[in-house]
Amino acid sequence: MEAIVKRFRAPSTLDAVVAGYLGVDLTPGFSPDRQVVSFSELFRPGKLIETEGLGISLGGVVANTGLAMRRFGRKVELMGCVGHDPLGDLALSLLSQAGVSGGISRKHGVSTSYGLVIAPPGLDRIFLEDAGCNRTYTASDIDYGRVVEARLFHFGYPPLMEALWRDCGSGLLPLLSRARAVGAAVSLDMTLPDPQSPAGSANWRAILANVLPSVDIFTPSIEEILFMLEPDNFARIAAGTGDSDMIDEIPDETYPRLAERILTMGVKVVMIKAGHRGAYLRTGYLTSLSAEASPLGLNDLDGCPQGEWIPPFPAEPDRIRNACGAGDCAIAGFLSALLSGESIRKAATYAMLAGRDNLYGEDTLSGLREWSQMTDEIREMGETL
Repeated sequence: MEAIVKRFRAPSTLDAVVAGYLGVDLTPGFSPDRQVVSFSELFRPGKLIETEGLGISLGGVVANTGLAMRRFGRKVELMGCVGHDPLGDLALSLLSQAGVSGGISRKHGVSTSYGLVIAPPGLDRIFLEDAGCNRTYTASDIDYGRVVEARLFHFGYPPLMEALWRDCGSGLLPLLSRARAVGAAVSLDMTLPDPQSPAGSANWRAILANVLPSVDIFTPSIEEILFMLEPDNFARIAAGTGDSDMIDEIPDETYPRLAERILTMGVKVVMIKAGHRGAYLRTGYLTSLSAEASPLGLNDLDGCPQGEWIPPFPAEPDRIRNACGAGDCAIAGFLSALLSGESIRKAATYAMLAGRDNLYGEDTLSGLREWSQMTDEIREMGETL
């Protein structure tokens, strides 16, 4: 009944609620002039590595995707949690500086999440992550009174949130299904579990089969979804990768195969992020997300049921600072474009541009530009999606 009532109310006061994982990222600085070498050569035991400064910023989907969407002009409410500790004070201070005054709960007896982000120039980043209070995150941390006012509910990083993924996703399913029940379109992002952690041993095929029927838009990376749906294949490819980028070793035919499996679980739109290769986009049956019923106005005329590659925007090598949060920013561009009425294909183009711009900043958000500037660049490059 709630969903029916929502569709006949006044227009939504929020574009989106972005909820889920939140923490503080600590990023040692590397000189852009440092020679690119392999991780195994750079991090030899006993070696001293000189760094330049320490970046302190917010991390996780709440900060990365949520604040990026705000920068792109969307009205977004953030919902996460921090502990009662100095890092929690720091996180709230950084959010306040970004104009966020509410939506973040504080939990006793658990610590604020932090990540050590190792991101040398020219190499993919490595995270040392303590999920902290995010391990205890549940549906009770969501203010559904605000979700009912939003067109979109975006949630991220359940593999780092034990209370949600354990017992075959029994905590995640009601969190997502309730958001859909109050009338919001539901979007879900993932992160790659540590294979040596309890989450790495969880049955992610069963978890996804349980929760994806309540998801409209799914935006995993190729590494994440390969690990979850084809763990043996993931392990085989990862074992032969060495210091090279795993994305370059994953065959092209893997993407449509995984996308098909995702769509059969009930997802309407899947965008599989593939780093420097771009993204693979495919849609299912969108009638239930038609202009009359959907907060986003998606319909089959805008879909790409056969699947297609969305090419990346070329990056200028001498401007690249780091790739921390590039995937989250790409999702912010994708969702922001959908909220502004763009077609699904063109929204994916915005995703690629936002992901590229992220590379030019010292942190997740500083490289991002105004939405109008992104639109101008897309127009100048002759995009007609």
